[in-house]
Amino acid sequence: MKKKFIVPSKDKKDWMLFTKQIGNISPKEVDITSKTTINNKARKLDLHGFSLIEANKAVKKFVIDSSNSGYKKLLIITGKGLRSKSHNNPYISEKLSVLKYSIPEYIKNDKNLNNKVSRIETADVKDGGEGAIYIFLKNKKNFIK
Repeated sequence: MKKKFIVPSKDKKDWMLFTKQIGNISPKEVDITSKTTINNKARKLDLHGFSLIEANKAVKKFVIDSSNSGYKKLLIITGKGLRSKSHNNPYISEKLSVLKYSIPEYIKNDKNLNNKVSRIETADVKDGGEGAIYIFLKNKKNFIK
């Protein structure tokens, strides 16, 4: 016959306190990035109508300011380039999405910006899809100097 184990009252009290806090624990299936977006609100920059040089300057200032303000997720709308008038000029490339490809390259090649960014991804359809990118920033303590 097994002996009956009696749980000490302190352990019971600790267990009851723990189970009351379970509501604060998020399930592991919840996407961490979507949770931080809800809590921190993604900051947004629209580059429609910007030249390449203007866009690079705006992105640099935007990323640095956002990082200093503690944002973790940025949304940069580059556009798809479909309304460009370049199709009338045979000397301009048919690849109209100049900012879509140049902005991530600019960030990767700028040492100051690259140290602040953890990753760059194409945005969800609800945020602009192929015409926008997400930039996820590192925590300030993780910056490489």
